[in-house]
Order: sequence, then C-alpha cells, then structure tokens
Amino acid sequence: MNQEKIGRICEIQKNTFFIRYECEELKAKLKGSYGNKDNAIWPVVGDYVHFIYNPIGDSMISSVCERKNVLRRPDQSGHAIGYVKTMLEQVMVANFDYVFIVTSLNGNFNHNRIARYVGHTLETGAIPVVVLTKSDLCNDVDSYVEEIKKLSDKVRVHAISALYNIGLQELKQYFKEGKTIVLLGSSGVGKSTLVNAVAGKEIMKTSGIRETDSKGRHTTTHRQLIELPGGVTVIDTPGMREIGMQNVEKGIDDTFSDIKELETQCRFHDCRHVTEPGCAIKAALESGQLAKDRYELYCSLQKENAHNARLKKR
Repeated sequence: MNQEKIGRICEIQKNTFFIRYECEELKAKLKGSYGNKDNAIWPVVGDYVHFIYNPIGDSMISSVCERKNVLRRPDQSGHAIGYVKTMLEQVMVANFDYVFIVTSLNGNFNHNRIARYVGHTLETGAIPVVVLTKSDLCNDVDSYVEEIKKLSDKVRVHAISALYNIGLQELKQYFKEGKTIVLLGSSGVGKSTLVNAVAGKEIMKTSGIRETDSKGRHTTTHRQLIELPGGVTVIDTPGMREIGMQNVEKGIDDTFSDIKELETQCRFHDCRHVTEPGCAIKAALESGQLAKDRYELYCSLQKENAHNARLKKR
C-alpha cells in the first residue's frame, strides 16, 4: 500500500492539480471519494495536501492539511452586481506570510483599491506590503508614499523601479527562505518584472502596459506558485482591477484603527456619529484630525462588507 506524502499545490488547471513535491512537479486528481466527505476542503494554490504518489500516472489527493490562512473574495457567480441574490465566497490562495499589493505610479494608482487589498490582507493575519512600481516615471513619488502610510499604520510601503534598480534592495527583507509572498494587483503593473528583478533572472513572463490607457495586458491567466532561488515562494495571481468586501470586518477595523479608537471615545457606546452629543468622530472631523474622505471610505467599506455578509446568509 502506497504511503501518503505531503506536497504543495502549485497550479490548478480545470480538474487537474499540480503538486510541488521535493524537486518534482506532479500531476494529480482528487481521490474518487473526496467529494463525499463532510466539509471537504477544495484545494487551492498554496495548500499543503496529503496525496498518494503515482510514478506512472496521476497521483491522488486525499485531503488538505490545516491552513495557516486563506485569502478570499466575494463571488457573484457570473451575475451582475445589481442582480445578485446570494453572495458566495471564493478562496483564492492559502498559506502565506506577505501580500505584495502592487500598483504602478501612473493612471493605475487607486487609493480605494489599495485600501480594499489592505483590509483583506489584514483579515488573514499576513503583512500587507504596498509596492509602488515604475517610480522613475513619477515626479512626486514621496506624496504617494505618504498617502499610503496615512492609510494604515500596519502597512509597509516601498517605491521601486525595476528598470533602474531603485528600491529593490528594500524588498529583499521579505524574500527569505521559507516565506511565501502573494502578488496582487492589476495587469501590467510590473508584478512579474518585480520578481525577475529581485531574483536576478527571468523567472516569470512579462508584458508591457498600454501607454494609451495605462491598462495592462494579461500575463498571468491563472494562479501559480513559483519557488525562487533561496527557498522563497511566490504566488502570482491574475490581474484584478477590483476586489469586493465580505467577511473582512476585522481587516477593515485594523486598516482604520485610528477611527476605531475614536469611536471608543464617544459618550454613547451606540453612537451613530450623526447628532449625538459627545461624539468623538464628529469632533475629529470638525477639527481636521480626521479627514472627511478617509471617514467616508471607512463607512463605505463597512457598509459593503455588511451588505455582502447578509447576501451570503440567504
């Protein structure tokens, strides 16, 4: 009887899974009885799995090991947002230490989108690292860096230019043996170029960004796990222009910890921050301590998160 081994899911193509095991990449299927198990966890890229090794054919996955964390996003199952009746949830990747939120310093930069990625990352317990690429094309890099620093005191931010080797040395603190980094961001922002520059050789295929609209061409079409020299693992994801909020209340609170702290100072514990006396939020807005657009973004993300959570329960 074949003894079960443990490997890591590095790629999924339809019903075929690819497992990284020692120095091999093995094709595998789910064991026939897998779907009949109660609460069976479907493997995703980054998962460690128990499998039965088959040297002459497809290996068989029997179970998913306990996860350190997962990155999720709402799944509308193909419906337009106005017609969604039940909000599902998609697990994207599993078991990681850092999430690189990659955005280029051109028309791709979007404060709202970055805040969403940060909230999702903090919900997982991983560390969000905002990487601002193509800094050589920007005349006001410092203002963008400061803007991200103000977003959350839990975010790390680095401005880089892979073309001119600017800022890359700062990123090497994350590329350590045994660590896993997830790459998030729109297409064409330089995720693959970033990894190739840090690795010192071409590990991932690259493609340019259209100068006419600052939108990228898709390079990564599916999630894939790549082992770099030195024992660090990178999980690349297809470009996403937006990510919805669902079941990330803690992540939002951690992102806007200053606002949560102010709320504890309100005279009434159920303060709605509208007309109640002794409201710390209103006082902070009036004094300029709290920026109006920051508070509005916080309220918007909380509202969206609560709405999608209600849809999921239906």
